[in-house]
Formats: sequence, structure tokens, C-alpha cells
Amino acid sequence: MVSSEPIERRVSYISDRLRGSICPICGRRYFKPRYYCPKCGRKSMGKMEEASYLYSKGVLEACTLIDDPTNKFKILSPYIYGIVRIPEADIRIPARLTDHIQNSQFKPEDYEGREVVFRFRRRYSTEPHEIVPTTSLTFTFADEYYPYIPYETKEPKEPSEKPGIVGYALYTSRFRIREGDTERSVPFLDEDSITAAVEAGKLALIQAALHGWRIKKVYVGTESNPYAVKPIASKVAQVLDLGENLGDGVRGVDAIDTEFACKAATSMFKDAAAISKYMAEKGEEYFTMVIGTDNSQAAPRDQPGGELDYFVGYGAAAYIIGNMDVIAEIEGWYSVTSDTPDFWRRDGQKYPLHGGRFTGEPAYFKHIIKAAKKLMDKMNLTPKDINYFIPHQPNAKFPLRAARRLGFREEQCIPSLKVTKFGNLYSGSSPAGLAAVLDIAKPYEKILLTSFGSGAGSDAYLITVTPKIVEKRKRTEKFNVEWQSSNPHLIYLDYHTYRKFKEGI
Repeated sequence: MVSSEPIERRVSYISDRLRGSICPICGRRYFKPRYYCPKCGRKSMGKMEEASYLYSKGVLEACTLIDDPTNKFKILSPYIYGIVRIPEADIRIPARLTDHIQNSQFKPEDYEGREVVFRFRRRYSTEPHEIVPTTSLTFTFADEYYPYIPYETKEPKEPSEKPGIVGYALYTSRFRIREGDTERSVPFLDEDSITAAVEAGKLALIQAALHGWRIKKVYVGTESNPYAVKPIASKVAQVLDLGENLGDGVRGVDAIDTEFACKAATSMFKDAAAISKYMAEKGEEYFTMVIGTDNSQAAPRDQPGGELDYFVGYGAAAYIIGNMDVIAEIEGWYSVTSDTPDFWRRDGQKYPLHGGRFTGEPAYFKHIIKAAKKLMDKMNLTPKDINYFIPHQPNAKFPLRAARRLGFREEQCIPSLKVTKFGNLYSGSSPAGLAAVLDIAKPYEKILLTSFGSGAGSDAYLITVTPKIVEKRKRTEKFNVEWQSSNPHLIYLDYHTYRKFKEGI
């Protein structure tokens, strides 16, 4: 059966964001949305208010094991389905437990009564020509990998002299494959670059304490969009309620996908900063969300290009860039580009290839070093004036080699190196390193971020941390980079299961 586009559109408006209704007369809440309150009747018609439960915490009241599902859900079986009560609204919602590998020893009492957090995932498997169905009617347990983090918005207060980062977040899954001294993040069967982008954006909004309607623009950089023609950014805007709500599911926000291999997101940092500065000169606040997300692709190891499969990971990094309440100022940037045949995927091909010897000296090192040097010269700085150097992380060796050639000490680079924990996150690679550094950086410390994208090019940024970071990063410290790097709830897979999860549903 082919997915119906009109049906998917109607369902996604409700379940993607967990929308409901509130009766303004009696205060009763409902899920799904209602046009009138059955209790108050005609008096409530046309007056019902919208409610959102995306950021809510729930309790799993009852559950059962589905071990013989219909065709579209077979790849997920066996899985747990249950009824979740949201105490704050006193409503009950049907939902599926995700990120659990079930076995035959299912006991409902092991799950019922536990607090849960809603996750944004694919709903079921589809054929390549069909629409990707998504939903937030899935949950994980709040006492495991994904803790509950409250979302409390605040009015932006302090205009910033320079535009910069207002909030940030990294998202990776709990599943890993470990080989030797390295490990890499792996998407669950119902995850992809869309779901990672939404989860990272959600966390960035929580940290910034910024209401979604204040976001005027969203860029999503990726090279693993499930669609060849259709943006990820529009889904991010819809789920996270970005921009002004114009009714009928339409948002007053500009949403754009970008692609430049692994620098697809960092390319947009300067655009976001420039727009924020321009709007500040007009006396207006302006916020842009920039996300780098990828289910980094590689062929199986017995196929051409399979050597990449030793390094690829999964995840997303989100940044809100604006001109109010800035936690890290973007002081300057410099970009370089050349047409160096380093890494590519032809149209219609499933997996990328790379140019062998062109992955090192003529591509990665040439662009990283030239961009970083030009920016330091432009800003009249030396490596001694900079606290942290964050290069693109395709593997564990290249970043340190680039740092040494630029005159940086290893200790200036090591705090950002998370490739041995998450793998190469492609568009999220250097942004993930930046998130790791921002988690520990002190006010007024300087950061040099230098991305790299195959094709080829680099973006170098000089970033200075402000005192506001101390308070803001506390809001998401329960799910910071260190927690995602190492915690007791990680699940390690064998190679066969890793490939199955990587291909998704």
C-alpha cells in the first residue's frame, strides 16, 4: 500500500508535535485536537486553544509486547506498545517504546510505572518511492540514556555587540559499535538524519530558553537526506514550531537545506551571523537555527568504498545564532574552496567513494591549514592566543597532525576530538567538536573552529566565549557531550546488527 500524501500531512500536523486542545471554559485538555469540548458543547466551538505535549514528561501506565505486527512494522518487532499518561495535562496517549532491543522475557511490571520522555522517530518502514512517515508518539525511559529536561522559555534581555551562538546541542543515539580503541554512534532502526536534526534542535531551544516562534530562519546541512527532492528543514520547522504560526500548519520561517559534504552546516554560520548583525543595526532581534545532521553513509566493507565504514557515525549538532543573550561571539571567519576530487557520491548512487591519496594532503590538510592561517593572520593572532583548536574529524590522526602543523599543542585540540566516541558525523563533525569545547570552556576563552568539506573547502571561525555560557549550559548538562560519550546506558552492537540499523527502515 502506497502512503497517502494527504493522510501523512494531516497525521504529521498532530502526532509530529503531539498537538492537543484546551477548552478555555472548563480547562479540560484533549489529545488529539478537538474543535469543541464535549463537556461544554456549543459554548466552546471556535474557542478551543492549541496545546503541545512535545516537551512533556509522562508515565507508562500499561504496555504489551507486539511480536507479530503488520507488514510496515515487522522490521521493528518485537516492540513494546503502551499507554502513556501526561500528569500535567491528565491525558493519555498511545505510544511505542523505541531504542530497546526486546527479547522473549517480556514482563510488563518491569516497564509500567516508569517515567518516559517523548522522542521524534520514523513511524514505520516504507518503500523508497514513498513519503517518510514520522511521529512523536514514541518514548524512551527518563532513567536511562535520555533524561527528561524541562523546557522553560524566557524573554531575550541583553543585546549583543557581536552576533554569536545563543544555544547549542549535540544529539547521538545510545547504540554504538566498538572496534579496538574506538567506537561509533549508530542510529536505531527508526532513526535517520531527519530525526537527529529535530532532537538536536529541540535540545538547543531548551538550552537557549528560547521560544520557537522567535526563530526566523533554519538551515539544515546534510548529505544523507532520505529525499533527493524535499528538504529536512521544513520538517524541523514544523515539529519544533519555528517561526510565527500562521495557521493551517504554515510557519512564518525560512527553511533551507544546504549541502557541501561535511561543511554544509558551518558554511551557514557566517550567513546566520551576518543576518543577525544586519538586523541588530535595524534594532530588531533575530535568531537562526543551524543544524549539521547525518547518518554518515559508507558501503559495506566488502564493496568499493567500504574502507569508509571504519569511521562513519550518526548524529546532529544544532546551533542557534542571534544578536541577543549570546554565549559565544563569532568574531571573524575566513573560507577557502577548490575543486579537489576528494569524496563524492554520484546522483542515484547509494554510497559515496573517495579519491584514495586525495583524502589527505591535497584535500584535508591543504584546506584546513590555509583557512586557519588566513583567519589568524586576519585577526592578528597566533596559536598561543587561542585556547582551543577544533578541526574537522574524519579520523583520529588527521586532526592532531593538522594542529601540530599549524603550531597548536595537542592539548589545545584533544578536548574537541570525539571521533573515537561518535565516529565521523560528516556535517555534524566539527560542530560536535565545538559542542564538546563549549561544554567546558571558560568565559573569554578563544576558539578556532575549522571545518572541511569534500569537493573541497574549509570554513574557519574565531569564537570568543562570554560569561552567559555558565548559566545556559547548566540547562542541558544532563545530556551534554560527556554524558553521550560515556554513560552506563550505551548498547553495543555486532557488525551485522550495526549494518541493519544503519540502513534503517
